[in-house]
Amino acid sequence: MKARGGRWIEYWDPENETFWKETGRRTARRNLFFSVLSEHIGFSVWTLWSVLVLFMGPEYGLSPADKFLLTSVVTLVGAVVRVPYTFAVAVFGGRNWTVVSASMLLVPTLAAFVVMEPGTSFSTFLLVGLLAGIGGGNFASSMTNINAFFPLREKGWALGLNAGGGNVGVPVIQLVALAIIGASGGPRVLLGIYIPLILVAAVLAARCMDNLTTVKNDTGAAKDAARDAHTWIMSVLYVGTFGSFIGYSFAFGQVLTTQFGRTPLQAAYLTFIGPLLGSLVRPLGGRLADRYGGSRITLWNFVAMAAATAVLVVASMERSLALFVTVFVALFVLSGLGNGSTFKMIPHIFHSKALARGLTGEEAVLHGRRLSGAAMGLIGAVGGLGGVGINLAFRQSFLSSGSGTGAFVAFLACYAVCIAVTWSVYLRRPAGRSGTGAGPAAEETRRSYAEV
Repeated sequence: MKARGGRWIEYWDPENETFWKETGRRTARRNLFFSVLSEHIGFSVWTLWSVLVLFMGPEYGLSPADKFLLTSVVTLVGAVVRVPYTFAVAVFGGRNWTVVSASMLLVPTLAAFVVMEPGTSFSTFLLVGLLAGIGGGNFASSMTNINAFFPLREKGWALGLNAGGGNVGVPVIQLVALAIIGASGGPRVLLGIYIPLILVAAVLAARCMDNLTTVKNDTGAAKDAARDAHTWIMSVLYVGTFGSFIGYSFAFGQVLTTQFGRTPLQAAYLTFIGPLLGSLVRPLGGRLADRYGGSRITLWNFVAMAAATAVLVVASMERSLALFVTVFVALFVLSGLGNGSTFKMIPHIFHSKALARGLTGEEAVLHGRRLSGAAMGLIGAVGGLGGVGINLAFRQSFLSSGSGTGAFVAFLACYAVCIAVTWSVYLRRPAGRSGTGAGPAAEETRRSYAEV
């Protein structure tokens, strides 16, 4: 391993166990730690408006439908920018782009600090909310970058930890908001806390992270990944896991205040619990997938999510707050497990396809790593759109019936689709799949398919 000016590493071979034990693991984990820090702040800024709307009482003149629309716009931008953020790692380098993307978080935070007061027009809030969406892009670039640092055997754990540590930014900002609301502070206090934290994340990324030359300038990987059907199949599954997590994170507090009559402070006492547990459990989803196979964990996780959602329909109809909160928190936990297991599936899918094409050994590993890293950003972008759908579904449900019951019925149908897709594509064994030929390469292909 050799670093040159600007912290570039020219040689990187994590699949080589000697290299990994002597120098690779230490370097990879250092980059993982500071990647998590930057992504964590990015998630906090992205979900900033899920907290700010709790501060926006009647004096702001916004209806519940306005607030759901505002959070939908923020979620949409966060999903869309994940596509260029995926390319950015290959263009600029993982460390360099982490510095840039972390620094850019100052723009929406400072803008919100300026406009956050009664009398500001709804269109202005929408515009500033659009800016906050860039925080969602940090996830795509971070996952693409960290994927390149770790060997295939540890990707489930590493990617789960990277994503989970970033996702913790959601409950952390909600906890900070809870403390500020409880102390009768205003939204600008919250924003003032995050401005220096953004600067710290950017500086530490500049000082402590590295770029990999093996990733630099491979912008064609994203194009190749976009042409692969599995990228879009996994996108559907990620809508069900991460889309649920981010959508519910934005909507939970608003549902509590609108449907169950909780005050902003009462809602804030509850909203952080689900995102916190869902974030912390994400690495466990990756670990379980490492051990039992990502597709198996993902399938049963969707079954559990569907069951929880059916209970939520009952809790919503009965307006049982205790049952509603308990099951909603359980749904957050399941979405976190699913986040970890689905991202474990991606590297193995592309490695399996490389083996099926006749590639072997290091050539198959490099091919799979190249496409899976690019696919993660695209899958993450589509998954973020699930959060948009959740907020729009809640908006329409409250406009139509004054409750979220209709939205939960729609979510139940979506989880049923995810169950069917997971089983039919990755667990059902068609005759053609077993016919991979004979010899060591064919046996390695079958073994890799079994691990998906």
